[in-house]
Amino acid sequence: MVPASRRLGWFRGVCAVAMFAAVSIAQAQAQGDSARQGRADPLDAQAPVPAVTHQSPLANYRRLGDDTRVSWREANETVNRIGGWRTYTREAQQPDPAASAPVGRGTPAPASNSAPSHGGHRMH
Repeated sequence: MVPASRRLGWFRGVCAVAMFAAVSIAQAQAQGDSARQGRADPLDAQAPVPAVTHQSPLANYRRLGDDTRVSWREANETVNRIGGWRTYTREAQQPDPAASAPVGRGTPAPASNSAPSHGGHRMH
């Protein structure tokens, strides 16, 4: 014999599925009706259709030479104000964020008593 609480839970589940199906069917029918009303008949040459518009993908294009040009002295003063060539060198020498990530749990730590290396060029 199935307990009453289990039968009630099954009944609620069936009711929920039935309600979901009914709502889904009603929405599908409503969408189908509106789609049929809004569509023009392809065989009717006088059927109203929306106007065609075109937005060029190149409408906001800027040519390379469109930037304002500065004199070489202004460019040099800007670099000096930033910190000179040494600032650019420091930025280039900094490691990538992905490379400097700490070792995760899934990565095994290197063994401390690993085998010694072959010695490289010091063997001779």
